[in-house]
Amino acid sequence: VCEFVNLPSGIMDKSSYRLLQLLSLAWLACRPTCSSITTYGTIIPQSPLVEIGKEFTATCVVYKAAKATAEDIYWKLKNVTVPKEQYTKINDSAVSVTITITNETANWLLCEKKGSPLNRNQVIHGILLTKGYPPEKPVNLSCMAVQSGRKISSNVTCTWQPGTRDEILKTTYTLFGSLIVSNKSGKAHRSSGYIDFGTFPSFMQLAMWVEVENKLGKVRSDILDIYAADLVKTNPPSDVNILSENNFSRTLLVSWKHPIHVTYVTLKYNIRFCTVGSGDWTEVPPNDTESYKESFRLQYLKPDMEYVVQVRCIHHMGYGYWSDWSANSTARTPEDKPTSKPDLWRVIIPSQVKSERRVQVMCKDPVESNGRIQGYSIKIQDGNWETVAVNDSDLDSRSQERKIIPLYQIPWSDKRRGLIELKAWNSVGESPQASLVIPKLTQEPPSVEWLSWFTQQGRLWVKWQPPNVTATGEPYRSEVTEYILEWVSVSDGAMDWQRERRHTRTAAIKGNLQKFNRYNISVYPMYSGWTGKPLTIAAFLEQGAPLEGPSVKVRRTGKNDAELEWMEIPLDKQRGFITNYTIFFITGGKEHSIVVSTDTYSYTVKRMASNSKYVVRVMASTVQGSTNSSDLSFNTLMYAPGQIEAIVVSVSISFLFSVVLTMLCCIYKMDSIKKKIWPPVPDPSNSTIAKWSPDFTSKADTPNESALGDVSIVEVDVFDRKSLCEEDKAGLPLKKDKYLSEEHSSGIGGSSCLSSPHQSVSDSDEGGDEGQTTASTVQYSSVVASCGYKGQTPCPLPQSGSSQTPSFTRSESTQPLLDSEEHPEGPESQRYLRNPYFGRLPGGNNGDSGDLEDLNQMEMKKQGLALRRFCPLEEDFQQTTPTEEGHSPDGQPGPDPSYMPQLSGYRPQC
Repeated sequence: VCEFVNLPSGIMDKSSYRLLQLLSLAWLACRPTCSSITTYGTIIPQSPLVEIGKEFTATCVVYKAAKATAEDIYWKLKNVTVPKEQYTKINDSAVSVTITITNETANWLLCEKKGSPLNRNQVIHGILLTKGYPPEKPVNLSCMAVQSGRKISSNVTCTWQPGTRDEILKTTYTLFGSLIVSNKSGKAHRSSGYIDFGTFPSFMQLAMWVEVENKLGKVRSDILDIYAADLVKTNPPSDVNILSENNFSRTLLVSWKHPIHVTYVTLKYNIRFCTVGSGDWTEVPPNDTESYKESFRLQYLKPDMEYVVQVRCIHHMGYGYWSDWSANSTARTPEDKPTSKPDLWRVIIPSQVKSERRVQVMCKDPVESNGRIQGYSIKIQDGNWETVAVNDSDLDSRSQERKIIPLYQIPWSDKRRGLIELKAWNSVGESPQASLVIPKLTQEPPSVEWLSWFTQQGRLWVKWQPPNVTATGEPYRSEVTEYILEWVSVSDGAMDWQRERRHTRTAAIKGNLQKFNRYNISVYPMYSGWTGKPLTIAAFLEQGAPLEGPSVKVRRTGKNDAELEWMEIPLDKQRGFITNYTIFFITGGKEHSIVVSTDTYSYTVKRMASNSKYVVRVMASTVQGSTNSSDLSFNTLMYAPGQIEAIVVSVSISFLFSVVLTMLCCIYKMDSIKKKIWPPVPDPSNSTIAKWSPDFTSKADTPNESALGDVSIVEVDVFDRKSLCEEDKAGLPLKKDKYLSEEHSSGIGGSSCLSSPHQSVSDSDEGGDEGQTTASTVQYSSVVASCGYKGQTPCPLPQSGSSQTPSFTRSESTQPLLDSEEHPEGPESQRYLRNPYFGRLPGGNNGDSGDLEDLNQMEMKKQGLALRRFCPLEEDFQQTTPTEEGHSPDGQPGPDPSYMPQLSGYRPQC
């Protein structure tokens, strides 16, 4: 326990102080028995009391046991090392340090020995610094002795103003009072205290002061030398009473009682009064009430007005303090007849009758009504005086608010000038007469030059420029005698007015205006009762954001635009002047805005995307805020107005044009269409078979009737499938085209049988109809060998010496071939085309049947002809020679040379 313990350098203030105390006690306890304690040094002074803001110097003395010199010593404030510049070396074993004490300065100051790299620093000694301020001098010392019962209290109470610094150290306050014979003292608080003198020292001189003390010093206030009467404060006068006298409508008699006996204090009084509810006090001059009295008459009051009166008192020489004011006492002065005019005014109301106005006559009580107004007497132009009674429920003239009383509403011609006179009366008498001239509409005096408004200190002010009036011959005076300010609330129509003097240019509205309410303010110049033209302006006492936003609707939507329309916000909900409207429209998560002026109530938003959804709102703004309308959604059109109609019209016109063009083509190609839909069936019975010999160079012989005797001629209408009569056949179109016989022969392969060209029957028929087309005539030709034809038993070959020779039989038909005949298919048709007989071309060379087929097809397409293909003769047929035309060798009639029976059959011919 007696072993030395080094103080750690980073120890906290309170814990270090406690540890130091414990170590000290332990050292004292073991001192008699412990002889091994080693002291390394000490700090001078020990545990000092230091003043904040001052410098402090401490010295560390090192003993030999420390095995250190002054060079090994350094100072620390808690755990912060003090710079070497603040050290002073006294000798090899003593070092001092000087520091400035602040509120932030640590409480522990340590002297340490620098340790080795392996050992920590060693504390030689440490002291605890006690910081604080010396006491400050009290100022403004004052003392008072109040009334207690019917005399002055013996306790003198004093107050003072203490110092402004914090009291870190314990501080005591003591109040002293000195009389000629004795001194008194009393304990006090920081700013007040009292002394009990036993008996109040009336008529004596006192000395009063305050002493303040702590460990850093003592200070005393200035001595207050005061006469005892200057300390006195009595109670206020008691039993204050007010008396009203009927014959004195402008006076009140006030009485009271003294609060203390004159042997203690002689008093004087002070009286003040005001009307009920005003708070604007008026004091009676002190000279009028400085004597020792208990009553006073108040004069120059207003009749029929309720007043509040208070009284207080003080030493008659002005020593000491005024007492508090007495409790309120009220009384009403008696009534008197009105001494001022009623406030007469009118409002012009437009009339539905042409050249006529309606005049609403109204008034307010006289400013000095001196009692309750019971009625009015009114006279218009040269009429009689009429009485208008006022109910007590309609008007209370004793209130501070002057209510508006409507009197008459009468029609008034624009060309009429009239005078309105008005008087008010109460229980005592009548008021002076007020008059108002209503001029003709064409004779109204001029208005003020300009009018403006502004707000200041919570009031609405109006400023105007007087009218520029020169002397004229008008019936009114050219000088302005006064101005009338009229204001009308837009929200509820309530109106009021006030009068201003002729030289006034700026006036504050005296009415009870509401915030955010719009008022129409008019200024009327008055010319000795003549009312000038008004000049009106709108104003607000205070503006705010609108109560609601505009009501928005979509008037029209297009493909890339939309027209929006909104209604103006009602005036009573605008709460200010609208400065602008902002249109917000949102699409695709992007918001766009457009600002428009206040007079705009519709707007067309352009450059919008087609077939898109938009959300739009309109914001109305004032100088104090903005309010949005509700969101409105709409979709733009996919097509612009009229675009669908244009497309429909275009498609319809195109369709009609196509239909008309198709019909024209059908009409123009009627025959071709008929042939495509109903192909004509060829009828051999309509063919003309001609015969001609290879030796016949000019024309084929026209077959006689006997040669066609077995051929029945039937013509079928391919359109209605009915047989045509012989007259119809003559009417069918038949155009004669001339072809060279070699052309026709090449088309049928007959050139192999002919050595020279021949004209066809149709070529030789010059008398044919010129209107017939080649498509109407189908020529059939075939080499008929000895009357044989397609499987028919051929006629016998002619005998030697006979005149009969092989012949060509040619058929001219008025009907085209069937499609199956124009385009033969099958093995039989191939056999027809590949027959060696048809394959022999002029020149003696055997051509290929394919060449013949190609030649036939080309010729038919070129000439519009159709070949009737017959079965060629078989190569191994047996020729028979008839003995005579039309008879067989046996003498029996043989087959017709021009037509042989078909062995294998033939397609039916209608």
